[in-house]
Amino acid sequence: MMKERVILPELLDLLSPDDPDAMRARDEMLQINVLMGNHRWIERMICRHREWGWRITELGAGDGALSLRLLASGCCTEASLHAFDMARRPPHWPEAAHWTSGDILKQALPETEIVVANLFLHQFTGEELRLIGSRLSSVARLIVASEPARRWIHTLTGRLFCELAELNHVQRHDMQASIRAGFRGDELREALALDSSWQTSVSHHPCGAYRFMAWR
Repeated sequence: MMKERVILPELLDLLSPDDPDAMRARDEMLQINVLMGNHRWIERMICRHREWGWRITELGAGDGALSLRLLASGCCTEASLHAFDMARRPPHWPEAAHWTSGDILKQALPETEIVVANLFLHQFTGEELRLIGSRLSSVARLIVASEPARRWIHTLTGRLFCELAELNHVQRHDMQASIRAGFRGDELREALALDSSWQTSVSHHPCGAYRFMAWR
């Protein structure tokens, strides 16, 4: 079951940012990230493996919550932090930090040593992921990504969590779509077409996170 990735449109991407359902769904994502431990794990891995002065780019930064957490924890300075998203620069974004608004499939990626993605890469097809991988900067040394793990058990536990937490219809739909588009084994490494200069590791969180690291 669920041997192949299935990419389905997510409702949150189709709604206006100020739509009440979209605003509630984004708030609910904070609960989901806490449950999956995504932000904590990404912060821990970066602080453990980075070298001083390395710059960070977060792909699909959204409202900037994860990037601001990395900044607050001392993983980087404002000047070495770069976010990339379709959304506009948030009002609370630090003045010295960088923000690129645009389509990741149509623009060059920033030249940073660390690339971070949280619940973002699963939205892309294999061909699109290969394009993203080809646009990694030559100075990139560390990739840290937390994505949905594509396992049938998570479709069941996800439905249960949605019921218990009373999540709205947007999150109920998008959670299931995300799981079906998630990753297993070495799929993300293969999709990004990382060459032999990269070493990789994959681990899983019981609440459904596929944790991927690559370094060189």
